[in-house]
Amino acid sequence: MQSALPISINTERGRYHVGVAAPLDNAEGAIHLTLALERADGVERVALRCRIAAELAGAAQAEELAARLAGWIERDFESIREAALKTIRSERRLHEFSFDAAHPGPF
Repeated sequence: MQSALPISINTERGRYHVGVAAPLDNAEGAIHLTLALERADGVERVALRCRIAAELAGAAQAEELAARLAGWIERDFESIREAALKTIRSERRLHEFSFDAAHPGPF
């Protein structure tokens, strides 16, 4: 599932599009959202998962959650990108960032 209108962010590496890469998954009191970060020129694509506590996500849809996360990603792009790439390369899975009452992030 791709975002209809990707969200653009500006990073030190250039412009990236943030889009929803898979349908929302509700499990264990949380929403799991898979995002794709793709450089505007298509040279790089990185995926990551966000586990958002249900009380923080509320009734928001995937696109709304992606929009809220875009600013957070833009502010800390390098460390988010590096964590995602490292997990993909070394563990062959998507890195998961968790947001809950103790660590609400952009929520």
